[in-house]
Amino acid sequence: MSQHTASEVPVLSAEVREALDRGRPVVALESTIIAHGLPRPRNLAVGAELEALVRAEGAVPATVAVVDGVAYAGLDKAQLERIAGGEGVRKLGHRDLAPALATGATGATTVSATAFLAARAGLRVFATGGLGGVHREWARTQDESADLALLARTRITVVCAGVKSILDVPGTLQRLETLGVSVLGYGTDRFPGFYLADSGEPVDWTVHRPEEVAAVMAAQDALGGPESALLVAHPVARAEQLDPELHHRVLAEALAECRERGITGQAVTPYLLGFLVKATGGASLEANLAAVRGNVRLGARIAGAWAARA
Repeated sequence: MSQHTASEVPVLSAEVREALDRGRPVVALESTIIAHGLPRPRNLAVGAELEALVRAEGAVPATVAVVDGVAYAGLDKAQLERIAGGEGVRKLGHRDLAPALATGATGATTVSATAFLAARAGLRVFATGGLGGVHREWARTQDESADLALLARTRITVVCAGVKSILDVPGTLQRLETLGVSVLGYGTDRFPGFYLADSGEPVDWTVHRPEEVAAVMAAQDALGGPESALLVAHPVARAEQLDPELHHRVLAEALAECRERGITGQAVTPYLLGFLVKATGGASLEANLAAVRGNVRLGARIAGAWAARA
């Protein structure tokens, strides 16, 4: 059993604690991409690369994970290697955090768990790849990512490349509107589709500079409404996106295969993502990483603009 008290959730690394004390910019990073999103040993290299990108922009990275029943914001090298090692590393959404802490588990945090722990630690910016959302055939299955409801009640700015294109994008945007989560297009009036720069859906608000995002964050606080998140939808560069024709063809094949095999519920997303990687010869993975890198850089710049307002 973990001996840490509730007041120490999450435990901050010395670097993150010092940055917060000094009002320096900090960016939260999730750990699921390291443990479950990439093949080994590339996953560890990417985890270290994303932290380096944050530092290169003048901010401090706070990779979030649970190690031996202790939630951390900011991992040391050994902890990062442990999460990347994969042995017995669970995938933790925010609902899994209490059992994980109580039983001494080790796990990588998803968007919802990372956002929750980061906000709890006093961090305001979180950079990730694509959000979860409403699944296709939602009307029949009621299958929706836990990310959405958690973001409706968590004050954090999430820089993402929209939602995974395998999801119901219009349905997800409708849900975000219902939940009162603001969405800004960064340098675009189109909602990005993770692998694709444009999902085909519009966004209502467009910003072009990190300072504009920080101004919206400040206005959120001034309004004093529900403690909801701010989504900054930042498209992957068109030169680095997955070829849209290839994407649409492969996704149609993957969805057909799901129906034929009777794959449903939580098994659908990992199956579709795996199918895309194989059928595109790894191109979807490269587009995924290009999006994450861009989001991490932008997240660091937004954190810098936010820190400069203090």
